[in-house]
Amino acid sequence: MFTVLPVPLPSGFTLALTALLCAASTVGAAAANQLPPKKHSNIERLALPRLKAVHDDVQRLKAQRATVAPRPGWNDYRCILHAHAEDSTHTGGTLPEMLADAKRVGVNAILLTDHFRPPKDFIEGRWRGMKEGVLFVPGSEIRGFLIYPMASILGQMEQPGPEFIKTVTAGEGMIFLSHIEERSEHPVDGLTGLEIYNRHWDAKKDMVSLLTLAFKFTDPKELAELVEAARLYPAELLAFQCDYPQVYVDKWDAGTRLRRLTGVAANDCHHNQIFIVKMVDADTVLLGTNVDEDKKMRKLTAALRPGIRELTKGRQPGDVLARLDMDPYHRSFMNVSTHVLAPKLDEAAIRAALKAGQAYVAHDWMCDPTGFDFSAAAANGQRAASMGDEVKLAAGLRLTAKLPVPAYVRLLRHCEEVAKAEGLADFAFAVKEPGVYRLEAWLKLDDELRPWIFSNPIYVR
Repeated sequence: MFTVLPVPLPSGFTLALTALLCAASTVGAAAANQLPPKKHSNIERLALPRLKAVHDDVQRLKAQRATVAPRPGWNDYRCILHAHAEDSTHTGGTLPEMLADAKRVGVNAILLTDHFRPPKDFIEGRWRGMKEGVLFVPGSEIRGFLIYPMASILGQMEQPGPEFIKTVTAGEGMIFLSHIEERSEHPVDGLTGLEIYNRHWDAKKDMVSLLTLAFKFTDPKELAELVEAARLYPAELLAFQCDYPQVYVDKWDAGTRLRRLTGVAANDCHHNQIFIVKMVDADTVLLGTNVDEDKKMRKLTAALRPGIRELTKGRQPGDVLARLDMDPYHRSFMNVSTHVLAPKLDEAAIRAALKAGQAYVAHDWMCDPTGFDFSAAAANGQRAASMGDEVKLAAGLRLTAKLPVPAYVRLLRHCEEVAKAEGLADFAFAVKEPGVYRLEAWLKLDDELRPWIFSNPIYVR
C-alpha cells in the first residue's frame, strides 16, 4: 500500500528526526474550510493507549449500528478499485489470496489495476467475471489513470492524451484520474471521475511517522509494543495516518463545477507491507519488506539504534529477527472502499452505477456504512434525485441523508460548508440555490472526529 523509507538515512539524522518529531506533535487548528480540528498527531495515534481508545470506540459504534433499509430494487456493493496482484516486482499478493480475503470481509467486487507491463495484456488472460461470489473486472494503472476499457487496447496505449481517453471510454469504458497529489492541474475533460482518497498519499506526505514506525523495528521494547498493537488493533494501526484528503477533494470539487465526475476510493493495495528485520552481524540489521531484495533493504547499525545489539544477541547472520504483516488484503479492503449502488452484481451494472455516480467512499473499518443514502426529495416528499443525479431547483427541494449510526455531518456546496450537524442519523437541508452538493459523515474516535463517508454529489441545476 505504501513504501517505507524511500530515502537514505543521512548522517546527523537523529538530530533532524528529533526536530521533526517535535514539530509534528503540534496539532493545528481547523482548516479554513471549517474542518473539525485534529486532536492527536499521527505519531501520538501510534501509541498503544491511543489505538486501544480508537478500538473501543469502534466497538461501541458497532453495537450502536442500526440497519438502514436499502432503496427498493437497489443493493449496496462493497467494491475495491485500484487493486494490485501478481502485476509487478513491488506487489506481494496473489489473485487467489485477494479472492480469499475479499470473501473474508464481504467485498463484492474488485476492479483490478495492473501495472502496465507490455507485451503482457492487462485485459486478456486476467480474471474477469464472478469468482466464488466475487466479481472481478480487469483494468490498469497507467499514465496517471485507472483505466477500465471494455476490451484490450494493447496496441493503443501510446495514443495522445485526449485520443487515449476516448479509446478507454468507448462503449462502457471508464477512466479515473489517479494520485491527484502528482497531477492536481490535470484537466478533467472526458474523465469518468477521479480518486478522492488514496492511502498511499497519507503515507507519502508523512515521512516523519513512517520513519518513527520503521525505527520501532530496531528496538526490542518498541518492537514488542508494535507487535502487540498489530495483534490487538490491526485495523486501527493501519489507519493511524488516515487523514482528510484535502488535495483530492479540492480537485474533485473544482472539477464537478465543470462536469459530472464520480469520486472513488483508491485502495491501492499490493500486500507489500510485510516488514522484515534481518541480521547482518551483531551490530547491523537490514530493514525492508517482503518485496525487497536484501540489496534494496535499509542497513541500520547499533551506532544509530543501540537496541539492535539486543535483537541480534544469540542469533546468526541471515536470521529474520522480526516479521510483521501490516497490510494483508482483507485489512486493506476494510481500510477504504467504494460502495456502489446497483440493482445487481455484474460487470455491466457496476460500470453503469460508477459512471452515473451512484456510489460513495467509506472507511469501513470505523463502522459498516452499508445502507448510507444521500438523496434529494421534492416538496411532496417523493425522491427526486440520488447521488450522481441532476435535479432542477424548485420550491420545497430538500437534500436528505440516512446513516446507520449518528455522525457529525457536513454538507458542502462547491467546496464550501453550507450546513453541519452533530449526532444525527437523519439529516435534511432545504435547498435555496443551485450548485453541486456533496455530504461527508465523520465519527468520533478517541475523542477526535475522523472522516468516515464521502458521498458523490447531487447536481442541483
